[in-house]
Formats: sequence, structure tokens, C-alpha cells
Amino acid sequence: MPRFTTVALVAGAALLVRRAVRSRMTSAPLWPLPSLETPVSGYGRGATVPRRVLVTGRAVPAEGVVELRLEGERLPSWEPGAHLDLVLPSGQVRQYSLCGDPGQADVYRIAARLVEEDRGGRGGSREVHEQLHEGVEIEVRGPRNRFPLVDSPSYVFVAGGIGITPVLPMVRAAEAAGADWRLVYCGRSRATMPYLAELVRLGGDRVTVVAEDEDGYPDLAFLGRTPAETVVYCCGPDGLMDAVSAAMPEGRTPRLERFSALAPADGTAFEVELRRSGRTVAVAADQSVLAAVREEVPGLMYSCTQGFCGTCRQTVLDGEVDHRDELLTDAERADSMLICVSRCAGKKLVLDL
Repeated sequence: MPRFTTVALVAGAALLVRRAVRSRMTSAPLWPLPSLETPVSGYGRGATVPRRVLVTGRAVPAEGVVELRLEGERLPSWEPGAHLDLVLPSGQVRQYSLCGDPGQADVYRIAARLVEEDRGGRGGSREVHEQLHEGVEIEVRGPRNRFPLVDSPSYVFVAGGIGITPVLPMVRAAEAAGADWRLVYCGRSRATMPYLAELVRLGGDRVTVVAEDEDGYPDLAFLGRTPAETVVYCCGPDGLMDAVSAAMPEGRTPRLERFSALAPADGTAFEVELRRSGRTVAVAADQSVLAAVREEVPGLMYSCTQGFCGTCRQTVLDGEVDHRDELLTDAERADSMLICVSRCAGKKLVLDL
């Protein structure tokens, strides 16, 4: 059989499978959303609506990294810096930055690095790598954007490892807008740095590649001389973001997106009233609100415990919150909190639970 006929048959079969799987997709969620008796708190309520998407492609842009192409009907538009929540087959919720083309309708792309348990992983990335193959349906929520690209004539981007995923669409947008930009891209080795070849082709000598096994750590002293109109973005490990912040001119701060919640400060004890339950729980200085509340409401759902996924989001009826999450917008923080990481800034909080 001619080669082009074989390719056409394979492509046609794949299309039929895609259509067959998509035809089964409904508006019903794959798994129950976090819920209590009405009214419901939790991340599934309000700005984000759960949607079902189909994995229609996989790629390996670097060692230990898998890229997924996700397709669905009437997917919300997004802008550089946005992230997506994936509800994994186990029910865990994980966030991944969108790294594709915002102009491509009804298609999302994400990339996930495999993080082993002995290096701080908790199994989410392994599910992505081992279970999310072509033809698999998955529930997503979002997109959401707490790391937006602001208009500027000049940018400096600093990315570390998988931190390139939100930065990649930003670089493309800056190039399309004719802005002046520079990228410092760091990683353990060139082989582990996704999208490296594309970025070098796009930016040429505007892209500085710093592979740790070749060059050690980046020299960021130049950030102290950046003009006032230059906006600095950084995403990557905490150590890199701390170094970027320290190198900035006095009085200026970079725009950061962290992979982990802020380190917990020395806490103080406080009380949380559960208004609908009619109970009050004591939260110890070294205890999270989530842990304390689950002693009274054992079925309360949660996932990441790091202030990213939003599963444990609850409505705050009274009290001042010390917000320590990396998810909620300022508007959402006005009347809600993620109880896995955030605390009370006073002596008492009242939750709609």
C-alpha cells in the first residue's frame, strides 16, 4: 500500500476516534465537585466553570517533560500568563500554565515536568505523565491569570526550567508587538529545558541560555541597570526568584509567579466560627485552618494543601484574612480564602460552613 495512503488511513481513523470520544462529552463533570449543603463554598463556585476536554496530542519537549494538547467545545479565551486547573483521575487538582497560542480557538496546551516523590512530588505530575494519553477525557477549570503581561515597550524575562511555560507565550506576544525584550533561560542542562530551540530561533542573541552543568548560575547584576520602563518577569524555583528580586534596582520589584506557597510565618492561635454548622473550632499556632476545620467537618474536600488548586476555598463572612495563596484574585480575596494556607490576621474568622 502506498505510504501516503497508509498515513491518510491512520489520520482518518484518529479523527473518527476523536469524534466518537467527543460525542460522549456532556456538561456533566467527571467527578463530583467539592460541595456541602447549599450554599456551597469551594473553588467550583463562581468565576470558574468545570469543563471536559479531550487529550488529542502528546509531545516531549525536553527530558522529563510532557506536553499535552487539550481540545474542547467553546473553551474560554486566555492571555499570556494564564494557568489551568486539571482535575486528575485520582481527584487531585493541579495547576499548569498555558503555553500554546492564545489565538488558537478551543485548544489548550500545557507542559508538565515529572517530579519524583523523593524530590517533593506528591504524585500529580506522575498521573499526567502516565495516565493522560490521547483519547482520555479530563476535567479542567479556568483559565485564570494572576501573572498577566502588561503593556510595555521593554521587557526582561527570567525563567528557570519548567518556569518557561508561562513565559513562552509572553515572549511570543512581545515579539509580535514589536517590543524590546530579553530572556534569561536557566536550567539544569540544555536537554531538560523545554522549548529551548524555538526560543533561540525566535530571539537569537536576545536569549541568554544558562545551563547549570555548563555555566553554573546566571549573572543577574544587569537587572540593577534596567531602565524604569522595563518590566521584569520571572517564573521558576524560589531561589531564582529571590535572586531576581535582590538584583532589582532599589524600590522596584519584578513580577513573579511561584510554584509553591509562601513559607508559613510563625503563627498565632485563633478561632474559626463555622456559621452554618453552629460550631467554633480552635486553630493552633502550628495548625492550618483546613486541618482544624476537618476535625469538625471530615468530608470537607481539599487537594494541593499549598494554596494553588482552590479546592478548599471557603467564603469568609467576617474577620480579617492573612492571605498566603497563589491563586485568588484581589476581588476574590475580599470575601473568600484558601483555608489550606491562609490564616486569620486577628483573633477570629467566620466561615460560611
